[in-house]
Amino acid sequence: MKLAILSRSLGCYSTRRLKEAALQRGHKVKVLNTIRFSIDLEQGSPDLYFRSKQLSNYDAVLPRIGASITYFGTAVVRQFEQMDVFCANSSAGITNSRDKLRSLQILSKHHIGIPETTFVRDRKDVLPSIERIGGAPVIIKLLQGTQGVGVILADSAKVAEAIIETLQSTQQNVLVQKFVAESKGRDIRAFVVGDQVVGAMRRVAQGSEFRSNVHRGGHTERVELDSTYTETAVRAAQIMGLRVAGVDMLEGNDGPQVMEVNSSPGLEGIEGCTQLDIAGAVIDYIAAQVDFPEVDIRQRLTVSRGYGVAELHIPEGSDYVGKRIADSGLHEQDINVLTLYRGTTVIPNPKHSRELEATDRLLCFGKLESMKRLIPEKTRKRRKPKVKKLPDDAHPTEPSGSGSN
Repeated sequence: MKLAILSRSLGCYSTRRLKEAALQRGHKVKVLNTIRFSIDLEQGSPDLYFRSKQLSNYDAVLPRIGASITYFGTAVVRQFEQMDVFCANSSAGITNSRDKLRSLQILSKHHIGIPETTFVRDRKDVLPSIERIGGAPVIIKLLQGTQGVGVILADSAKVAEAIIETLQSTQQNVLVQKFVAESKGRDIRAFVVGDQVVGAMRRVAQGSEFRSNVHRGGHTERVELDSTYTETAVRAAQIMGLRVAGVDMLEGNDGPQVMEVNSSPGLEGIEGCTQLDIAGAVIDYIAAQVDFPEVDIRQRLTVSRGYGVAELHIPEGSDYVGKRIADSGLHEQDINVLTLYRGTTVIPNPKHSRELEATDRLLCFGKLESMKRLIPEKTRKRRKPKVKKLPDDAHPTEPSGSGSN
């Protein structure tokens, strides 16, 4: 395999280890400075130049795109994609992960635990929004912050309001998140490669510091994740469109709470903590993909006119509830079930004998017209208003007009 590692930090630990792991396995590898590329576009012939010379052929690319060059870096990755070179992380996945709001918006649609979060622009909306996520204390985050920079703990709603107003006056966009107190200054970094967690560590803040980042002085310890945390990490990375990712999770009372999905996770901390060959796992995965690449069905299968990929939902009361896939009539309508999603469980290539349940989601390939007929008319979802919890010593107010005789 001939591999290109896109990195501006040729001597940093992560880049050095990835190159070393590739060479140990007999692969050809070069580290290419991302900003030295030129992107050439013409009809039917996307091309790349590096240091003003036409780039030679590569089998795979491993992007290590720094936050400061996200726009140009993802454009280079996108060009490799157009040239049909396997990219360990997609340009869309990197873009999604770089914006904290965008990534949480994507994750919130799925059955992935995340801290309650609000994003406001008008000062009048700040205090009501803080109340909706449970009140102070809250965490205030800059959308583009990294390594714990731009993360502030506000003990009261008024302090939070003042901080947000100050940051917005400098044209900064901020998120406000519920403070997950039970995490106690700890979080988990799970390193995902493909569909596996190849290593995980717990980061623990020191002293009065609530941020557990190693760059903030936090210490690490190796941790073996249970299936809930492993599945959450893998699904979060896949939902974001990343094959290699660091997934940061808080340990909440209700299970894992995903804070961030990092598209260029560092190796030094997790390899030092776990003593595992994380770099080797990344290289082995890329080599396997080059030998037997996955196909993006959404792009490839839709080229047949009238056919495509769609997700069908089984609502409560549907005629399909309780039926086996074999008896559902889907196959007779030229619809094949590729994957069944049931809650947080993913069932690839489900057996025809499997019974369908309410709230199941089916990823299907088939005739678009047939699948459209199966989708019920959209009805407006009634959103349940958030009920403000009363303190333990509070009593409900009596209805107006009541009184004693």
